Amino acid sequence: MQPIVVGMAVFVCTLGAALLGMWLRAVLPPHHVDTHSRGTIQAGIGLVATMTALVLGLVTASAKSSNDAVVAAVKNTAIDVLELDRVLGRYGSEAGEIRKGLKQVVGVQLDRIWPRSPATAARLDPLRSGAASRAEGLADAIRRLQPRDDLQRALQLRALELADTLLKTRWLTLAGTAPSVPVPFLVILLFWLTIIFASFGLFAPRNPLVVIVLVVCALSVASAVFLVLELNGPFEGLLKVSGDPLRQAYTHLDQ
Repeated sequence: MQPIVVGMAVFVCTLGAALLGMWLRAVLPPHHVDTHSRGTIQAGIGLVATMTALVLGLVTASAKSSNDAVVAAVKNTAIDVLELDRVLGRYGSEAGEIRKGLKQVVGVQLDRIWPRSPATAARLDPLRSGAASRAEGLADAIRRLQPRDDLQRALQLRALELADTLLKTRWLTLAGTAPSVPVPFLVILLFWLTIIFASFGLFAPRNPLVVIVLVVCALSVASAVFLVLELNGPFEGLLKVSGDPLRQAYTHLDQ
């Protein structure tokens, strides 16, 4: 679901509904838009507007919560990577190759999820990119270590715990692509917004200033829906999650 396409659809539908309402006012019999009819219609539209505000609030909260969870997961991953590197460093020279492999895996992940070129699309499936097998190889290498004393044994166990945690978070990017905003919510929201803007046009005077205001209102609503959907795609678009925490961790690995 492309946010820009949905945003444009919302803008076209709402503005088109407002213009349709202005056209209907000119062709409807006068008693359809008199004071009594206007009171009933405005009461009904007020109810629809309230429900629209509630649904939009729920959709925004859902998208924001999903985005915040991904941001927190990226930061926690950076912390776990740094801790794993230090644990392996304390283990001794036997873990030197594993530390180098860890830095290589993190570098590949950065290029895969946050490519340097804006024209390059992010590769979010760890299976297709081979990231899953490389991460599993690191965990297997840690298990093959032969600790000489209790300290190395404790460090190996801690390294395995951190490696298992990182293996779980390798699916973060794939899970983050799943939409947190249900499509039926968006359809119903668009339907209600269309009704509301049609009522605006039905009772609005026909002059350039009113048309400009309706255009601005339609654009504002479309922008709100666009931003919600941008939050819904944490690894792409204008509001994608930053990879800076993981990049900073990468610069301190194997030192």
